[in-house]
Amino acid sequence: MIKSFISILFLGLIVFCKPGFFSLSEDNLSTKNDTIPVGVLTFLTTRDGNFEIYSMTADGKNVKNLTNNPALDFWSSWSPDGKYILFYSNRDGNNEIYRMDADGKNQINISNHSSNDYLPAWSPDGKKIAFTSDRDHKSREIYIMNVDGTNVIRITTNEFFEEVPTWSIDGSKILFTRQIKEPDDTSHAANGEIFIIDIDGKNEQQLTFKKGYDSGAKFSPDGKKIAFYGPTDDKNFELFLMNSDGSNIINLTNDILEDYSPSWSPDGKWIAYSSGTSAQYDVWLINVETRKKIRLTTEPKRNETPVWKPTLSMK
Repeated sequence: MIKSFISILFLGLIVFCKPGFFSLSEDNLSTKNDTIPVGVLTFLTTRDGNFEIYSMTADGKNVKNLTNNPALDFWSSWSPDGKYILFYSNRDGNNEIYRMDADGKNQINISNHSSNDYLPAWSPDGKKIAFTSDRDHKSREIYIMNVDGTNVIRITTNEFFEEVPTWSIDGSKILFTRQIKEPDDTSHAANGEIFIIDIDGKNEQQLTFKKGYDSGAKFSPDGKKIAFYGPTDDKNFELFLMNSDGSNIINLTNDILEDYSPSWSPDGKWIAYSSGTSAQYDVWLINVETRKKIRLTTEPKRNETPVWKPTLSMK
């Protein structure tokens, strides 16, 4: 999915001259329609040589390595009360789901299974975890378990690759991506579509019908919108918004960079996301109303997949 550009220097000139791209400053945040983004985010970065989970404040400051382990540590999902973070790691020889305190302490393996478990997502009530696993099928299916790793229930049962399960606001449904092979695709299944399903595995519904791989779907805090990423007709990946029923899809980012992995701020006014090229990915914010963009990271290597910490007052 990652495209290369002929000249990184030329791209840099375009990016920083293009209206809508900003670094963080008071001038950038002074318009009457903007609020200053606040809060804490986790994100992934390879700045220390391998993927680690870091945290920072929404102004790009107070950066801290939370996992600090020589193994791959990936993904992050906050508990609703903001006290814990889920992630997955291969530090035990295969990919397992871990929980740690918000400051990175007390990292424990909660899945403890011989197969690979990925992409954990905390339920809104804090009692369940959705995740993907190859424990029953190599293509990975969607599962739900208790927060201590017990009572694992398989939600999807098919031959398709599935990923990125996330919860509806009321905790009754799961959004996820399914990789579908089109009839005229003779090489590989390059089409990904967003689905929604009840937590008991019933009432499955396909929400997107776009060409290319759409994924990373997240409900807005009020449950009325869904943010996701996917390709445009010219195959550039952008962030999109749609209604919760899949209607009225609009391009949110609309730029020349590759944009992935949206995460809503607790107040629903901002979306954090990954943006860049194969040479450099960074964490950005975009104001949903004004489309103003703010770049939070500039460290070399990959900085991606931001997730906003919940704010209890917004619940």
